[in-house]
This record gives sequence, C-alpha cells and structure tokens, in this order.
Amino acid sequence: SLDQPILKDLMVNAPGTYHHSVVVSNMVEATAESIHANPLLAKVSAYYHDIGKIKKPLYFVENQVRGENRHEKLAPSMSSLILISHVKDGVELAKQQRLGKEIIDTIEQHHGTGLISYFYEKAKDQSGKKGGRSSPVKEQDFRYPGPKPQTKEVGLVLLADAVEAASRTLLDPTPARIQGMVQKIMNGVFSDGQLDECELTLKDLNQIAKSFTKTLSGIFHGRIEYPEPIIKGEAGQKRENGDSNNVPPSHKKRRSRKGKDEANEDLKRLGMP
Repeated sequence: SLDQPILKDLMVNAPGTYHHSVVVSNMVEATAESIHANPLLAKVSAYYHDIGKIKKPLYFVENQVRGENRHEKLAPSMSSLILISHVKDGVELAKQQRLGKEIIDTIEQHHGTGLISYFYEKAKDQSGKKGGRSSPVKEQDFRYPGPKPQTKEVGLVLLADAVEAASRTLLDPTPARIQGMVQKIMNGVFSDGQLDECELTLKDLNQIAKSFTKTLSGIFHGRIEYPEPIIKGEAGQKRENGDSNNVPPSHKKRRSRKGKDEANEDLKRLGMP
C-alpha cells in the first residue's frame, strides 16, 4: 500500500524518486506474469527499491531543479559514494520499518554491481589531466557493491529502474525511439553481466523489452503537447500556460539545442553512453 509512512516520506522529501518508483512498479507489474514472475512481489518491491534516496534526495537527478546540480562541487569519487550509499541507506530503513526479506533483497540487489560510468569517466579524465600526479582510478570504486539480482523479480526491477530513468532523457519519445532506448539499456545491463545470477532467460528479456516499450509508449503518448490555436487579439501576448506559439523561431531552436544537451548530460550521469 502507498499509505505506508516510509512511502509518504519518500513522496514529500523525494517527489521525483517517488514518481519514478510508481512508474517502475507499473512497468514490472505489467510484465511479471508474462515471464512467470510474481506480479505482486515485483510491484511492491518496486515501490520501496529507492527509499534510501530519502537521506540525500537532492543528489539524485530526478529530484533536482534544472540548473541545480550538487555534484558540480564534488570530486567524482565523492559523488559515486553518495549515489552508492542509497542502497545501504535503503536496506537500513527497510529493516527499521520491518519490511519483508524479499523487499530488502530487492533494495540491496537492484543495482547489482553496476558501474556509475559518468563519474568513473569523469575521474579518469581528471586524473589524465593531472599527468599521473594522482592515484590511479579504480573501476571497482565506482561500482555498486552488489550482490547481483538473484530472482526474476529483482532482475525485472533492476531493468525497469534503468529503463525508466533513461526514458526521462528522451526529448521526442516516439514509440520507435522508446523501443531503441529500451533495447540499448537492456543490452548494456546484460553485457555487463548483471543478470548472470537470476533466472531470466533470453526469451524473458525479449518479452520484457516488448512490455516496457508498450507501457512507456502509453505513458508518453499522454504527454504529447498539441499546439493551441492563437486567439485573435492575443497573438502578441504570452498565455498563462506558457504557450510557446509566440516564441521567435530562433529562440525555439536555442531552447531545443539546450534541452538536448541537458538530456544527454542526464543520460551520462545515469551511467549510460
């Protein structure tokens, strides 16, 4: 139930994470039965998988206001530690709330031993510019501690978590682009060996990709902005809803380019190329 105190805390203190968790729960519930996983367990686990972000919500991109990035003033190694800590913090909160073992396992395993590639690459770049005067950058320091997912349900949450996060960086989320993004993210997770210890088969992964694409296409279809007719006499006024019909074409292009750059930056920070 979403009425649980810890989820209410998540909604108030980390609203972006709360929304993300609800979407992930919908994705896994819609998919679980088709791969012979437990839909209810997957759904409930997804609600709680990111509760550890309550401790430092503003260090996670979904809770940040545009232009406010607290990682800009931190060393990549410190940023990595903060991101990784949400798993440990989540496990501790789950135990305090006396949540079930399956939910605690999901929190602990939902990133597997995945690499936080954005900050890893940033650390290597900074080290290279220092000309070897700093300690070598260790990839292991930028990986989650694991363990990797041990069940279908946890593997499903891991995939939905990564896919939903990446979907928020799509500027024009057509079904074809959503499908391509889903396939890219899932291939990356598979190639990194994060699904090696759970029971998901290649047939399951194919079904998961189809289901995720369908669910996200449905979500984004409802967000399409349709142009409003310009009301006579108001052509030179800006409407209360912030309609962009009156923005000069050159401004639209600049805003579009800026949006694309911001989306690419968010995608990199999520650990995706």
